Amino acid sequence: MATKSDILSKYKRNINKRFPMPEIKVDAITYPDPLAQFVFMSKTVGGKVVELKPTDDLNHVIKRLYPDAKVIASNLPEITIATRNPDTVENAQALNGTDVGIIRGMFGVAENACIWIPQTMKEKAVCFISENLVILLPKSEIVNNMHEAYKRIKFNNLGYGTFISGPSKTADIAQVLVMGAQAARSVTVLLLP
Repeated sequence: MATKSDILSKYKRNINKRFPMPEIKVDAITYPDPLAQFVFMSKTVGGKVVELKPTDDLNHVIKRLYPDAKVIASNLPEITIATRNPDTVENAQALNGTDVGIIRGMFGVAENACIWIPQTMKEKAVCFISENLVILLPKSEIVNNMHEAYKRIKFNNLGYGTFISGPSKTADIAQVLVMGAQAARSVTVLLLP
């Protein structure tokens, strides 16, 4: 029986005429104010957006938003209120019971409020196991659409990243909307100046 490479090489040898690939021009959606569209879409998908001022203390803002949080997980150096670090826990299960996970987004997408989150921590479970997720995002890093977003994706040495848009939700059981079905019950985007 011929191998896959044998079959493909026979096809290639018998190609008589080659055609150049057509240029595909995508007329993707753009917005006059991508930041305003991002904020609107974030709220539409069930998230919250807080635009910070340069004088705001990040840790105080988070404590004010989640006053009852006891377990806060983050590996970000500016987050001094963290009680767990996803870089130093023994395994992902050690993050179970996290009230608030705090991560950094690289850029947001105005079209659908997605935020690109590259893995920058040992245990990426913090992105999904936290009851509430806080994403730090520079407000200058908003693109119009997913076409622009995919051009900006870069992987680091951990080789993983994901788009997150609002809290996890499902309505496939008895057509009742359930928040936090597979991940965070709430997502708050803190727009950094």
